[in-house]
Amino acid sequence: MKVQALEKKKDFLTLSIAGASPGFINALRRIILSEVPTMAIDVVEFKKNNTGLYDEIIAHRLGLLVLKTDLKHYNLPEECSCGGVGCAKCQVRLTLKANKQGFVYASQLQSSDPKIVPVHEKTPIVKLLPGQELELEAVATLGRGKTHAKWQPGHVYFRERVSIKTKHCDEEKSKQLVEVCPAKVFAFKQGKLSIKNPDNCLLCNACVEKTGCVEITPTGEYLFFLESWGQLKPVEILERASYELDLKLNSLLTLLKQATS
Repeated sequence: MKVQALEKKKDFLTLSIAGASPGFINALRRIILSEVPTMAIDVVEFKKNNTGLYDEIIAHRLGLLVLKTDLKHYNLPEECSCGGVGCAKCQVRLTLKANKQGFVYASQLQSSDPKIVPVHEKTPIVKLLPGQELELEAVATLGRGKTHAKWQPGHVYFRERVSIKTKHCDEEKSKQLVEVCPAKVFAFKQGKLSIKNPDNCLLCNACVEKTGCVEITPTGEYLFFLESWGQLKPVEILERASYELDLKLNSLLTLLKQATS
């Protein structure tokens, strides 16, 4: 298997993966969405709330806040030495006290761990009118996306790279290619047809069906796109996903040996 980084940004990573089956790549994608743990608010205790939003609505908004995550120093509740009761190794407490007119933002949450704070500080929680106030205490824990989407670390998808060749495309068909392609793969300028964005091809075959002057061949190489919501860096997500996938494969091998022995 050959892996190459094509684009690397703070919260976005594009990889080229060759020599692997689509089943393996899809398994990695599903592991990222369902098994890579992140930190999110799970419990909220309200002390004062006379705002225009019910407790349940504010709790839901708090649960969806993106929190920076430290996988090295925190355990999943079910794997913690406290047995999931709650301790400094598996929980982070955040408090909020606001009584000034205007918006209450995520940045106003006070965390017991300065490393576990909202990624997007300007996320609005509620708007206070004169005389209104909000006071609460929240508990954030590690969790997995298979339990709730608020613990998913990002957005991930993949598609196969293709080889695109054009043959006998006159001016009329060239213009038609540009129009029918939803991914803007082709360009026609100054009387010349060019393949501008081959990696954008969605394999919809609209160009083949409408014009008949295009040949598209799958290459067996895949583009893997990973966008982090901000809890973890894309590389951290991949490293943890590889670890989780390895655990599952080892568990499967153990069960197979037991079943066949």
